[in-house]
Amino acid sequence: MRSLLTMLGIIIGVGAVITSMAIGSGAQMAVLAQIESLGANLVVISPGAITSGGVSLGTGTQTSLTLPDAAAIAQIVPDVVAAAPFSQTNAQVVADNANWSTVIGGTTPAYTTARDWAVTQGTFFTDAEVAQAAKVAVLGATVAQNLFPSGGAVGATAVIRDVPFRVTGVLVAKGQSGFGRDQDDTVLVPITTLQDRLTGQTWIGTIFVSADTAEAVPEVVDATERLLRLRHKLTAAEPDDFSVRNISDLQQVREATSQTQALLLAGIAVVSLVVGGIGIMNIMLVSVTERTREIGLRLAVGARGRDILLQFLVEALTLACLGGAIGIAMGLASIEAVAILAHWPVVISGFSIILGFTSAVVIGAVFGFYPARRAAALEPIAALRYE
Repeated sequence: MRSLLTMLGIIIGVGAVITSMAIGSGAQMAVLAQIESLGANLVVISPGAITSGGVSLGTGTQTSLTLPDAAAIAQIVPDVVAAAPFSQTNAQVVADNANWSTVIGGTTPAYTTARDWAVTQGTFFTDAEVAQAAKVAVLGATVAQNLFPSGGAVGATAVIRDVPFRVTGVLVAKGQSGFGRDQDDTVLVPITTLQDRLTGQTWIGTIFVSADTAEAVPEVVDATERLLRLRHKLTAAEPDDFSVRNISDLQQVREATSQTQALLLAGIAVVSLVVGGIGIMNIMLVSVTERTREIGLRLAVGARGRDILLQFLVEALTLACLGGAIGIAMGLASIEAVAILAHWPVVISGFSIILGFTSAVVIGAVFGFYPARRAAALEPIAALRYE
């Protein structure tokens, strides 16, 4: 029982190391997947902010972006794969006896490339349908499931604000975005149809731009800013009436946050390991005191100091190794529990297991050396006389 309690700090420390690294790696992968789901090498352009009475009303309050802006970016800016205009509104969608309140997004076929979002059923609407302001729609997976639970969405009719739309396709399910919104809870229609029949707006809310490579993103951002300033006839003294956000910058921030959280958890685990090492040192010092006569007898019959040193060092390492093995088992069990009960993403790596066990062995050796050295330094006669 005493040995088990001695190993408890090591067990908790090793288990915490494995669990914290698994949670941290899982969080980083989840963040990366969520950011990548927004689109490959994505740059997001939004209208600027209106200032009223010295108070900024926030990004997106101006009406400075237009469809020709998006077309100019696609045609002029180098290394741009696609530039998709996007505006949205909220509306109730009705199909047969079902209805669903969702986001209605207006865009062009370039949206599938910019957002890296394919169609799983049917087809996306075409450029010709955009030019004609056709009454066609593509449903997100969530909307399709709620309006057409038994399937058959493609070819059906969905009514949005008393306007009938023919469903041409269903998008691939993407799940939640990095901001916690269900990306599949949407309906996409041609941007011209949205403006003419649903909102009456002539401006657009966002332009999604996809760069050719990740390395080309900074150049695309700079060239886009210069082009829009020229198109909007802004002087050098005037601020931008738009904002450009680089999704890769957001990705780096989120990854850094996840790494910081993982380091914090790992720091707690290191403290547990150190506490476990102190426990081993304490129990070994008690063991040396209790076994002083045994040590003296062994020395008297010919044992050398290094034999005594090795004996107690092996005992300390045994405690550390057993604690490390139990800690690995507890860590793996904790990871499974976290994944099942909390539904957190976790990634188990062999490195974390090796690191945890190696740390336990090192802690055992470091904190076990002093008691072992003290035992080896005992004088045989004094040890035999010890009561």
